Parts: sequence; structure tokens; C-alpha cells
Amino acid sequence: MKTIQSRFGEIEYDPENTLQFPEGLIGFENLRDFVVMPNEKEGPLFWIQSVDDPQLAFILTDPTNFYYDYKVVPDGRERQKLGIDENDDCLVVSVVTVPPSRKITLNLAAPILFAPRTNKALQVILEGTQFSPQTPLPEVKDTK
Repeated sequence: MKTIQSRFGEIEYDPENTLQFPEGLIGFENLRDFVVMPNEKEGPLFWIQSVDDPQLAFILTDPTNFYYDYKVVPDGRERQKLGIDENDDCLVVSVVTVPPSRKITLNLAAPILFAPRTNKALQVILEGTQFSPQTPLPEVKDTK
């Protein structure tokens, strides 16, 4: 077990169980290993904490919680980088941004593909999508 000091305090983690980004994240290519933080509160959001830079963490969510028709299927090259084949599960998550205005957005133009079997993840850029890197959460309609 190893320990890092982070914005969440001291974190003990097993290097064998880190979430690995072989290519890093867009804009953070040098950050390869992350710890998935336990979800302390009910809800669709969770954190990944960088092992390489303990001051850096990202909020992620399953975008289908908000956009039911959102679907990304990894291609052969992406599956190869993730170390999986067509029969393996591949989950899709999005980076969440919470600016000071509290107008939360999801990066649906560059989702993260996650392969649970290999514990590898890859951020990809979607070409020709109607979604943007700052896709707002859908408005909740008041039913009263």
C-alpha cells in the first residue's frame, strides 16, 4: 500500500488497483494513475484523484443519467489501447465542471472510456458530434 496527501486528506491506495490512463487526460497527458474515491454522498457524481499530482482531482459521472440517448462505442484501436476485445464491458463517463456560477456542464465531446476488466481508461475526442465540451445539464421541469 502507498499513501498520498490530497485535497481529500491522506489517501491510502494499492498501486495495483489504480485506474490507469495510458495516454493521460486531454491537457494532463503526464498524469497516468488515478484513485477512484469512494462516493460519500448519494448521487451520480464521483471523484478520481491523481496519484501523480495529489492536488488534482476530477469529478466524473455517467452521462446517460442526464442524456439517455448518449452512446459511445469504442473502435478497434481504442479497444486495443484499453486491452479489451468486443466481448468486454466498456463504460463511458464524462468529466463534470462546476464553475463558480454553479451552472454545471458535462464534457460530452471528449468522454472517458473505462474498461473494468483491465482497469484502464482512455479519453477520446468525438468528431462530428452535436455535444460540446461544456454541455449543460438538462433543465429539470417543474411538474407542479
